[in-house]
Amino acid sequence: MPASKIAQSDARHTETPNAAMTTLASPTQGGTGTLSLWRTAMRPGQSGPLHSFDVEQVWHVLEGATTIVVDTEPITLAVGDTLVVPAGISRRVHTDTGVTFIVSGPASGKATQGGGEAVAPPWIV
Repeated sequence: MPASKIAQSDARHTETPNAAMTTLASPTQGGTGTLSLWRTAMRPGQSGPLHSFDVEQVWHVLEGATTIVVDTEPITLAVGDTLVVPAGISRRVHTDTGVTFIVSGPASGKATQGGGEAVAPPWIV
């Protein structure tokens, strides 16, 4: 498979009430059949919902700080810290100061929130 460039202008932007995600690489953008890479930005005071993914994800903090409750354990992260979250483990992300992450995981990942149906978030596919 040849190398694939995904131009900044081809990045896909998705906003929710909790964060803004910018898809940097995914199968629907070409070049990758199995992985997704996206940037997540949260403003001060934002919190994401309690949810889990059926795949492992890697979160790396570029700016700011956050606390991610993984299962029941609060984990504080600052610039330069990386967190590997196993598949099937619940998590909730909160930031008092604002935070920007780079996140990577299998493109097949589906999220489940509050016992609901598993869905593929648009910033991953």
